[in-house]
Amino acid sequence: MATRDSMDNLMQQVEDTIRYAEEQYKQSSLQEHYNDDNYTTALQQLEDTYQDIAKMALSANSQQREQLHRMRLQLQQLQNSMILEGH
Repeated sequence: MATRDSMDNLMQQVEDTIRYAEEQYKQSSLQEHYNDDNYTTALQQLEDTYQDIAKMALSANSQQREQLHRMRLQLQQLQNSMILEGH
């Protein structure tokens, strides 16, 4: 079972990553191609966090896996939007 602290830390990481990616997504729509580096960094952070969730799921109980699954879906949705509508 994943520890409560590790789950809390991961949840904070997910929230921070989503917040940063959403900000870069908004900035990109306003500035077009002037924000490419930050946009790419945000996409990489989404992928890295997605991988962290997958690793955590290996040691999580069923309730934690459900929570991780929901977080993973949030990341995927944002990642897909950024890829499809981005650069």
